[in-house]
Amino acid sequence: MSLKEEGTMKLKDRVAIVTAAAGAGIGQAVARRFAEEGAQLVISDAHGRRAQEVAARMEKDYGRQVPSFEVDVRRRDQVDAMVRATAERFGRIDVLFNNAGINKLEPVAEMSDETWDLVLGVCLTGTFYATRAVLPHMIRQRRGVIVSMASVAGWIASGDGQAHYCAAKAGVMAFTRSVAAECGRHGVRANAIAPGVIYNEFLSRIYPPDYFERRKEQSLVGRLGEPADVANLALFLASDEASYITGEIFCISGGAYVRA
Repeated sequence: MSLKEEGTMKLKDRVAIVTAAAGAGIGQAVARRFAEEGAQLVISDAHGRRAQEVAARMEKDYGRQVPSFEVDVRRRDQVDAMVRATAERFGRIDVLFNNAGINKLEPVAEMSDETWDLVLGVCLTGTFYATRAVLPHMIRQRRGVIVSMASVAGWIASGDGQAHYCAAKAGVMAFTRSVAAECGRHGVRANAIAPGVIYNEFLSRIYPPDYFERRKEQSLVGRLGEPADVANLALFLASDEASYITGEIFCISGGAYVRA
């Protein structure tokens, strides 16, 4: 995979951490988009071997080393160790993309403490841990960008067993705005992306085909979202082109929620 001309790269030599980057969906798409634009990538995933394999492919594709870490974002010690190792190796941290997320459908009346803790832990507490870990470095640099994955579920109530996920993603939105308010004076920007349905191979194995057909019909542009759509938005938010944008939540849903 070829890189752009160096003079046109939007993230040239920026050190960027992407969590949950070893799957087939948004995380890896964002990591690859950042690399195409010259970023020095660091990736993590809860599945360490898979992270190593993806990092090796990226190293071959982009011609530079891609450190990988096995990180359960609910584990503060693992998150802190990754951030510390990144700062020690590269001397700075410029971008954090908080991608780790999980969902497990259970009605509130039947939801176990373990399921609630799992979803809130990965989606919200993990975002907090990673953000907290990188902020001292970004504040010291007086420069940094944090982009976190929220969801339209943070705005729209769900009646199909996703109360924990909705709560977590609403929390990511509020947390993002608060980080932006606290850290703007230090040169740190924070924004979040709230996708609708983004199709990937993993989801195709979970949901029946008619689920995606219904979602496609809702879209004003006549198609489902793809990981690349989110990656392009993440790149913009991470780049200097978005230097006047912070504390915002960006919906990316093909206009599916424009109509009442």
